[in-house]
Amino acid sequence: MLASPLMQRGLLVAVLVGLAAPVMGTYLVQRRLALLGDGIGHVALTGVAMGWLAGSAANLTPHDVLAVPGAVVAAVIGSVLIETVRARGRTSGDVALALLFYGGIAGGVLIIGLAGGTAANLTGYLFGSVSTVTTVDVWLTLVLSLVVLGVGLGLRPALFSLSHDEEFARAAGLPVRALNLAVAVLAALTVSVAMRVVGVLLVSALMIVPVAVAQLLARSFRSTMAVAMGVGTTVSVVGLVLSYLYPVTPGATIVVLAIGAYAVVSVVRPLLGRSVDRGDPHLDVEDDVELREVV
Repeated sequence: MLASPLMQRGLLVAVLVGLAAPVMGTYLVQRRLALLGDGIGHVALTGVAMGWLAGSAANLTPHDVLAVPGAVVAAVIGSVLIETVRARGRTSGDVALALLFYGGIAGGVLIIGLAGGTAANLTGYLFGSVSTVTTVDVWLTLVLSLVVLGVGLGLRPALFSLSHDEEFARAAGLPVRALNLAVAVLAALTVSVAMRVVGVLLVSALMIVPVAVAQLLARSFRSTMAVAMGVGTTVSVVGLVLSYLYPVTPGATIVVLAIGAYAVVSVVRPLLGRSVDRGDPHLDVEDDVELREVV
């Protein structure tokens, strides 16, 4: 398996996605925005179609060579728009997400038709397709993953404060608006990173489910993020290996493994007699100390 260049690229991308997606997911879960990744994923689909259209117009081979860059641009623009709408209070968050859901899918199907393709051409982006991962995709995934990890881990104290209590973050003098935009853009980059492995329809699951598993095991924000990264990397690599050994779809396999891990931990954890104070699921003593130092 490791002798195959296809699997080498696939495993590298799987590890990067498994590390980066839960980092962003930890902040989204803390902010109760678990479905934001889904909304951005649908907008990214429109970007994929626009990249396909641009590649077709420029007679590039293959036509989808600009699909991932198009997804990155569309996802970032969509995430910034939804954050702007949410911050200004012009409509509720669930309505804004619904607009992203429906507009993204409809725009993707419409534009791919204008590019001379069919809805079937979007299947690999909807559910993931490791067989289409190119060397360019690997480098792009590497760069985007490093950005997500660098910002997500480097600004953890400030982003934790924002996610835990936005009013406290504002009172502490943190740039709340800039941090909100940073979270939105990071979520968009994460969706673009994971799109090739699990697809835009399942990317939110890889961002959220490992965090849900980690919350059952960890007692602080920092340890939750660390455990989630471990779970995300494990299920991504195992899912990809299973897709090599058996005729199963990598994206769906990865998500099923993550949900299975959550089910197992949910059953086993009470048997171990470990109790967690549900009044504060993240006992963030160390993070709070870091935050005071930053402020």
